[in-house]
Amino acid sequence: MSGARVSDLIFDIVYPSSRIAFAERHLLKPKFIIKPVGSQSVSRLCFSTSRQVRASNQVYASVRNLDQFHTYQLLSSSSRTPLLTLWTTSWCSTCRIVEPLIQELVKSGVGEAEGGVGYCTVEFDAPDVMSAGLGLTYMINSIPTLLSFDAGEAQVQTKVSDGRKLADRQFLEEWIRNEAKRQGNRGGGGPSGGSNLLGSIFGRRS
Repeated sequence: MSGARVSDLIFDIVYPSSRIAFAERHLLKPKFIIKPVGSQSVSRLCFSTSRQVRASNQVYASVRNLDQFHTYQLLSSSSRTPLLTLWTTSWCSTCRIVEPLIQELVKSGVGEAEGGVGYCTVEFDAPDVMSAGLGLTYMINSIPTLLSFDAGEAQVQTKVSDGRKLADRQFLEEWIRNEAKRQGNRGGGGPSGGSNLLGSIFGRRS
C-alpha cells in the first residue's frame, strides 16, 4: 500500500468526523440562503403558481333512455355546469344542420371561460324516451328544441325552438355563454321532473 493511501487511512481513522463534515458541506449544501429581514440582500424562496385551469366542456352520447338522461343531469349537477340538450328526431331535417353546429361550438370551447357546459342530444322519438314522457315533462312542443338544465332544473325561460335562431352561429355562441354563467345558480327554472332529488343532494344556492 502506498504511503499516500496509508496516510489517508490513518487520517480517516483518527479524524472521521472531518470527512463527514466535508461531505456535508459539499454534498448537502443548501440551495437557498435566507438572510434576516433588514439586510441589504434577501434571498426568497419563490413558489411557481400555475394559471387556474378553466372548466372543459363535455359532449355526451345521445340520450335514448331515462337512465342516460338522469346520469347526465347528475354529472352536470355535481360539476355545477349546465347541461345543454338539443331535442331531435330521426325525421328532422333541420336537426341535421343545427346539431353539428352546436356540437362544434361546444367542442371548440365556447362557454368554457364562463364555467363550462355539458351537451347532449335527446332522441325525442326513441321508444324509451317517448314511453318515459320526457317531452311532455319538459314541454317540448317542436323539434328541434334547445333546452338548458342547471342543477337538474329545466331553464324554460331560455328555451329555443326558433329554427332561424338555432341556425344562427352568433346567437348560439351568446346563448351558450349565458347558460354557462349559471354554474348551479339556476334562475328561470321550470319543471324539474324528478330533479328535486338532485337539488336536495347538492343543495341550493341563494
